[in-house]
Amino acid sequence: MSSSAPALPPALPRSYLFVPADRPERIAKARASGADVVIVDLEDAVAPEAKPRARVALAQVLDQAMAQPPAAQGAGAALLVRINAAGTPWFEDDLELCRHPGVEAIMLPKAEGIDEVCAVVETTFKDVIPIIESARGVHETAQVARVPGVVRLAFGSVDLALDLGIDCAPEGEEIELLPFRAQLVLAARLAGLAAPIDGVSTAIHDLPRLQKDAERSRRLGFGAKLCIHPQQIATVRAVFAPSAERVAWAQRVCAAFDAAGGAAVAVDGQMVDLPVYQRARAVLRDAGLLG
Repeated sequence: MSSSAPALPPALPRSYLFVPADRPERIAKARASGADVVIVDLEDAVAPEAKPRARVALAQVLDQAMAQPPAAQGAGAALLVRINAAGTPWFEDDLELCRHPGVEAIMLPKAEGIDEVCAVVETTFKDVIPIIESARGVHETAQVARVPGVVRLAFGSVDLALDLGIDCAPEGEEIELLPFRAQLVLAARLAGLAAPIDGVSTAIHDLPRLQKDAERSRRLGFGAKLCIHPQQIATVRAVFAPSAERVAWAQRVCAAFDAAGGAAVAVDGQMVDLPVYQRARAVLRDAGLLG
């Protein structure tokens, strides 16, 4: 490996699976489902009258997990909690629960400004993934992305379309939302964050549609996708993982560039310089072939 190549971060999560907090028996199954991250949902998946009970149930699950031997505590997917939005009657109690050591990070819905994001970070001392899903949230995305403690942005496509009065064509691949997705990708890059997480595909059993949605997300610069059913995980992970052809290209590029001692070199009829080499190494990293 050339000494001029910077160290690469570990591969990022690609699939984030929601599970309702008021169905605690599903949490262990979700963590074993193959998803990279499980999001226990206290917000949209739980009816208002059930939210206090859901919070108690989640606390019991977290306590039980922490009572296991240390080796068992880390088994399965990472566990995040989607709390209720700032300004709701449940926000403060949700934050208090998320101080629990079993919660690895927090997903903040309806993120619309730095104050509410700072409140989450300062109360819980946990990393935060804000969901941008309103007109005001889009307007404030660049500022939200720069809050210390924010580790990734998520795109709330369904709620944003509702807030803006956008009616996406059924087979139009949500082209109406392309400008807002692009803003999220740009804001994440400027803030030095990982590639953002795209929103859900609501047609649970339409895997061809899901694949098209995920491929669109990847082409636009997203690095992961929210899932609402375990059946969606394999497709999402496959789309965001480098293809065999892409991995083979990256291996050829790295071998040729290293053999040239870091000088520009031609591979497959294309010039390869340091930026191309770095991109090839990132592909191998994402494929699990680099540490």
